[in-house]
Amino acid sequence: MAGRGRGWPREQLNGLQARAGGGASPYQRLGQRMQDVTGDRGVLKEVIRAGAGEVVPQDASVLVKYSGYLEYMDKPFDTNWYRRNPRLMKLGEEITLQGMEVGLLTMKKGELARFLFTPSYAYGALGCPPLIPPNATVLFEMELLDFLDSAECDRFFDLTPEQQDTFPLQKMLKVANTEKEFGNYLFRQKRFMDARERYKRASLILCRRPSGGDEQCQIDAAKLLVFLNLSFTYLKLERPVRALTYGEKALEIDERNAKALFRCGQACLSLTEYGKARDFLVRAQKEQPFNHDINNELKKLASCYRDYMDKEKEMCCRMFAPLSFSPVEPEIKCFCRCGLQGNPLHTSGVPPPDTAKMEQGGHAPGGRSCSTLRQEKGNAGSGEKLKGVSAKEIRTSLRMPLSE
Repeated sequence: MAGRGRGWPREQLNGLQARAGGGASPYQRLGQRMQDVTGDRGVLKEVIRAGAGEVVPQDASVLVKYSGYLEYMDKPFDTNWYRRNPRLMKLGEEITLQGMEVGLLTMKKGELARFLFTPSYAYGALGCPPLIPPNATVLFEMELLDFLDSAECDRFFDLTPEQQDTFPLQKMLKVANTEKEFGNYLFRQKRFMDARERYKRASLILCRRPSGGDEQCQIDAAKLLVFLNLSFTYLKLERPVRALTYGEKALEIDERNAKALFRCGQACLSLTEYGKARDFLVRAQKEQPFNHDINNELKKLASCYRDYMDKEKEMCCRMFAPLSFSPVEPEIKCFCRCGLQGNPLHTSGVPPPDTAKMEQGGHAPGGRSCSTLRQEKGNAGSGEKLKGVSAKEIRTSLRMPLSE
């Protein structure tokens, strides 16, 4: 069946044709047991699976899966059954087939039904070449997934602000819920910017309505859901500051709401505020100890914090490493007559010592000759300490700055 994506069964059509008497076609035979919707047998209906709730109102926006068939053909000429996320369509604007709109206005949420449309409710006397021949009766199978009463929203936003304030509470809540549902649909389509705008419209409707008592409880319950959705949407938009703002607004309504605590924890983690993230997530875990999302986020927090501390430690080591140096340079060379030329410090931009003075005196700082200094340096290399010569004296002889 089309409802299961397999197409109209050929054996069922053949059975109808075989049972049809007096030259009646399969569709004519099928129409004899179907309900007349329009009164002129232009639209006939057979319910395959009943729905629940209210009937689709005029000018609503619908989520529907459908497949259209020509007589004697087991493959649909038009279908959206294989789409993962069907498009939301508004009656009277985006659904142009008259019979399809008439049929949808008789359906309830979750209903699966089969319809026959005569040419006057389908493609007319001319058809739609090359797919649809002239004067074709077509069969449609439709499943109503959901619908939104957008007409009520249109009427509400056409009012002035003063008129909106006097709008009945239940109708106002219905409009806000419809806007939220629009946002949910757009969110599932990954259209996060559009979803945010719908959620914000719902928030504005609810926040501008002053109320008290039982009415305020109903408004707060609706606001809580909108704030949670806004927080999640801003996380998807990678704007954790705004996500945290709406998460905290949700906590003002219900301070123990696990989902609000979880969203705030996610936002703080994105902001690398690990202490606040831990506080929110631990509170959320206290409310729902076995929630996998909360527990996994705590593990993610622990991992991020370890990485952060490792990077901090590495950065500190790099910052303070130049301050630690050896008190005696193992490769110090003097510039007196007995010393070696080509001091590597000179090639690196450090000016050489005053060799003229050293040549005249022949002594290094502390009254020692350079040869004596080299001898003591050699002793230090073999494990003995230089006696009476400080690092400051050696660096002074090389005119190097001392880090104190």
